[in-house]
Amino acid sequence: MKLAVAAALALTVSTPALAAGSLPATVVPVLYDIDVTPNAQAMTFTGSETVQIDVKAATRTITLNAADLAIAAATFDGKAVPFALDKDKQQLVLTLPAAAKVGRHTVGFRWSGKINQSAAGLFAIDYTNQDGSKARMLATQFEAPDARRFAPMWDEPAFKAKFRLKATAPAGQLAFSNMPAASVAKQADGTQLYSFAETPVMSSYLLYLGMGDLERKTVQAGNVEIGVITRRGVVDQGDYALAEAKRLLPYYNSYFGQPYPLPKLDMVAGPGSSQFFGAMENWGAIFYFEPELLFDPKRATESGRQRIFTVVAHEMAHQWFGDLVTMNWWDDLWLNEGFASWMENKSAADLNPAWKADAAAVSTDREAAMGIDATAATHPIIRKIETVDQIGEAFDGITYSKGQAVIGMLESTLGPDKFRDGIRRYMAKYKFGNTVTEQLWAELSAAAGQPVAEIAHGYTLQGGVPLVTLTGARCTGGTTTATLAQGRFGLDAASKTPQTWQVPLVVATIGGGETRTIVTGPATTVSVKGCGTLLLNKGKGSYTRVLYDQPGHDALVRDYTRLPLEDRLGTLADDYALAAGGYQDLSRYFAVMGQVGAGADPLEWSLVSGRLGGLNGLFEGTPLATPLRARTVAILGPVLQRIGYTARADESPLVGNLRENLVGQLGANGDPEVLRQARSYVAKLATDPTAIPPAIRQPILATFAANASAADWDLLLRLTKAETNPVAKNRFVSLLGYAKDDALATRALELLKTDTFTAPQRAALLRAVSGEHPDMTFDWAVANRALVEGFIEDSSKASFIVGLGGGSVDPAMPGKINAFAATMPETSRGPAKRVVSSIAVRKAAAERLRPAVQTWLGKSA
Repeated sequence: MKLAVAAALALTVSTPALAAGSLPATVVPVLYDIDVTPNAQAMTFTGSETVQIDVKAATRTITLNAADLAIAAATFDGKAVPFALDKDKQQLVLTLPAAAKVGRHTVGFRWSGKINQSAAGLFAIDYTNQDGSKARMLATQFEAPDARRFAPMWDEPAFKAKFRLKATAPAGQLAFSNMPAASVAKQADGTQLYSFAETPVMSSYLLYLGMGDLERKTVQAGNVEIGVITRRGVVDQGDYALAEAKRLLPYYNSYFGQPYPLPKLDMVAGPGSSQFFGAMENWGAIFYFEPELLFDPKRATESGRQRIFTVVAHEMAHQWFGDLVTMNWWDDLWLNEGFASWMENKSAADLNPAWKADAAAVSTDREAAMGIDATAATHPIIRKIETVDQIGEAFDGITYSKGQAVIGMLESTLGPDKFRDGIRRYMAKYKFGNTVTEQLWAELSAAAGQPVAEIAHGYTLQGGVPLVTLTGARCTGGTTTATLAQGRFGLDAASKTPQTWQVPLVVATIGGGETRTIVTGPATTVSVKGCGTLLLNKGKGSYTRVLYDQPGHDALVRDYTRLPLEDRLGTLADDYALAAGGYQDLSRYFAVMGQVGAGADPLEWSLVSGRLGGLNGLFEGTPLATPLRARTVAILGPVLQRIGYTARADESPLVGNLRENLVGQLGANGDPEVLRQARSYVAKLATDPTAIPPAIRQPILATFAANASAADWDLLLRLTKAETNPVAKNRFVSLLGYAKDDALATRALELLKTDTFTAPQRAALLRAVSGEHPDMTFDWAVANRALVEGFIEDSSKASFIVGLGGGSVDPAMPGKINAFAATMPETSRGPAKRVVSSIAVRKAAAERLRPAVQTWLGKSA
C-alpha cells in the first residue's frame, strides 16, 4: 500500500484490543469458494461460500473473522451448526456437535453485508461521466483487517489459502478480480455471472473484486497480460502506466529471480480518494486512485508523471515482496512497505536515470524518515502489533521511508550483487509463504558471507537516528587519520537519550581515496589516502547524520562544488537538521547554501526552496515573517526567471520539477509576478478548462487559491461545481480550503454542512483548510465531531481530527489535542501523541534558529 498522507493512521477508534495472531491455529483454510451478488443501488450485497479447511487438532469450535456481516446460516460438512458472532472481537465462532477429526472438512456460510461509502471492505466510488450522467463503481479494500467485511475469513496474513470467486454484475458492466474470468454467463434476469479462475495461495487482504461501467486496455509482456481498467472514456490516459509496467515486469522478474506467477496483471483506476492510501497491491489487480495511475497530458505536471511511475513501481514490487512472500504478522509490515519503497527508487534509478532518483532520495525520503525518527514519536521499524489500531499506526514514515533507507544502507554495505543474491535466495526459499525479518537477514548473510543482523538490529529493533561526529583529523605522509564518535541525533529531549548502533560508513578525501569502516562507541579511528577535504558518509548511503568539527566544515564549504551531488544534498540537509536540533549554529547551513550557485543542480535548488519554506513556516506570524518572505523571493525569484514559466522540449525532468516547486514557493510567499500570472491563467479557465500549461497547473492554482479574494473564491467555487472530470473536481474542492483569509476559510467550513460534495471530498476540504487555519479547523471539527466522523473513513478516526491542529503555534493547542484524545480508547491515542510531539519540536526549533535567522536577515537585507 502506498501512503497518501504523511502521518500514520489508526484503523478504528472503536475496536478493542486483539491479540497478535488471535485466531486459533487448530483450523486453517485451504480453499475458499465465494459467491457474491452486489446491489450497487441499494448499497448492499449478499454472499455465500464454502471453505475447505484443514483441522490440525480435534476441536469442537471453529473461529474465524467476520465484521459488519449479517450471518444467515453456517454449516460444517454440509450440516447446519450453531454460531455466534462477537462484534467486538470481529470473530465468528461455530460450535460443533462433536469434535471435528483431524483432516479435511468444509464449512459454509450465507450472509448479507453493506457496501461502504469509504474505502473499507466492498465500497462504492460515485462520479460523473463525461456526458454529465452519474455513475457508481464498486471496488474492495481489505488491507489490513477488512476482508472480514466482505466474507467470513481467516483474516490474518499467515492464513494463506486459495480463492475461487464468483460475482454477479449488471448487464453491460465489467467485473474483474485477481485472476482472469474463467467464464461469464448471462443469467435469466440479464445479469452476468463472472466465475474467476482459482488464485495461488495468498493472504486474505490481497483478494480483490471490482465492477462498473468500465473499459480495459492491455499490453503483453512475455506470457503476462498487463491491463489498465478505467471509467469509460479515459482508458487512453493509462498508456503511460501500461508502458512503464511493461518495462518494470521483466526488470522485477530478473531482480527477484522469480517470474511473476499470475497470468495477468491489471491496474485499476478509481475516480475517488481516500484519507488512508493512494494505491493497494492486490495480487494481479492493483487498485489505484486515478491521480496515481492516469496521465492526463492536459492537466498533469512532470512531477505527477514521475509519481505515476514510482507508485506503479511500488505496487508492482509488492507482487513479490508482500504478495508472493508475505510477512507472518503485522509486526513485520516493513518487509512489505520498506522494500517496495526501496524498489520504487531503485527501479527509477535504473530505468529513468535522468531523474537522479538515488540523489533525490537523499533529500526527500531520507529526510522524511529522520524527521519522524528524531522525535519522541519514533518507534522501531519492527514493532509489536497487538491491536487493530496499532496495525493502522504501522503505516507511517518509519515503516516506509526509514525502512527504505535502511535497506539501501544494507545494499551499499554488502554491495549490490551480494545483496541481490540474498534477495533471490529469500524469494526462492519462501515463495507462497510467510516470513519474519530474521529470515531475511539469514539469507542476506548467507549470500554476503558476513553477519547482517549485527548491523541491522540497531536500525530495526530500536527507534532513533545515529550521529557520527568528526572530533579531529590530521594528514601525515599522504594519509588522513580521522577520529569519529558515534552518538544520537534528536530534535527533542526524548530522542537524545543515548543509544548505540554499528554505523557502516564510507570515509573519503576529495581527490584522494576512500575506505569503509564501522563506527561504534565514543572513538573510532579511520585512515584514508589523501590530504584533501574529508568527506564522511560519502554517497550518503548510511542512515546517519554527520557533524563536522569547525576545520572540517570550513573545508566542506570551500570545496562544496567539488562534492558529488548526493553529498551536496546530504550536507545541506544535515546542516539544517543539526541546527534545528541544537548541535550547531544555523550559520553553517547558510554558509553551505551560499555555495548553491546559478548553475547548481535542480535538486539542490529544490532542497534550498524547501528549507526556506520551512523557515517561513516556523516564523509565520512573528516579526521575522515579512523580511523572511522578502528574502525568500529575492533568492528564488531569479532562479524561476532563469528557467521560465514555460517548459522546453529538451529540458531535464528535474527542471520541470523545480519549476513547480518555485512557482508554488514564490506564490505562497506573495511574489507579485507569480500572483499576476496565476490570476491571468485562472481567469481563462471559465472558457478553457486546460488554459493553464500542464507544467505549472497545480502550483498556479494553489497560488491563486492561497491569495484569493472573496471574488476569486467565488470563481473557484463556480469552477468546482461546473467541473465534471473527477480528478480535476477533487483538486478544485481542496483548493477551496487554501485561502489565507479567515472569512473565506469560514465559508469553506460551512460548505461541509451541505451535501455539495461527496464524503471523501469533504474530508479533503477540511484537511485543506487546516493548512492555513489549524486552530480554527481543529476547533470547528471538535465542535462538529459527529458530522466530521460521518464523512471520514474509519481508518482515519484516531488521527484525522487531531492532525488538523498540527500546524498550530497556539500554546493551548497541545492541551486541546490531549483533551480530545482522552475521549478515545487508550490504544487510539498514538496519533495525538505524535501531533503534540511535532508541535513541541517545531516550537523548540524556532527558538533555536531565531538568533541565526535574525543575523542572516540583517546581513542580507
